[in-house]
Amino acid sequence: MSRGLASNSKYSYNHLNGKGASEAIDVHDITVKKSRLRIFLSYFGAAVFLTATFYLVVLKELCISSIWCILVCFSLAKVLHHKPIKKESVVILPAFGVQLETHYWSGRVIRRFVPISKILKPVLNECVTPVTCHWSLALILRDEDELMLVFQKLQPPVRMLVPVWKALCAASH
Repeated sequence: MSRGLASNSKYSYNHLNGKGASEAIDVHDITVKKSRLRIFLSYFGAAVFLTATFYLVVLKELCISSIWCILVCFSLAKVLHHKPIKKESVVILPAFGVQLETHYWSGRVIRRFVPISKILKPVLNECVTPVTCHWSLALILRDEDELMLVFQKLQPPVRMLVPVWKALCAASH
């Protein structure tokens, strides 16, 4: 098996290309790195939110400032909450199609299969919002009005998307 590895502070990219009988199978994994600080802060934010809410409800002193306190604590808990996604994979079977997998930390796996005959072209898009800018990889599908995102939950950097895009281009032609 040949392996291609790339990594940054949030994600790691792994390319597995089998030799022998499974030579046609091409697997691209993008894994989320666990940050212990982020997990700790998410639980800390949730604990502060629950404590503040419980304290204000027990004292029955709900006023404008206490509602603001609850909203700020809730926002902190929500922002710091870690993503439940473990990794997203693209399994390319050139003769059949592309299987897109989302693996969660709970063990749940969601798989979507796209037949190769339905794929018109894979494209790299630059997504610009008023706050952020990131790249996404999408598939233009036959008889569909919208693009299908390959990595629906994650936003990996473009240098990790390019090898997947090249493999999808080679498989779809």
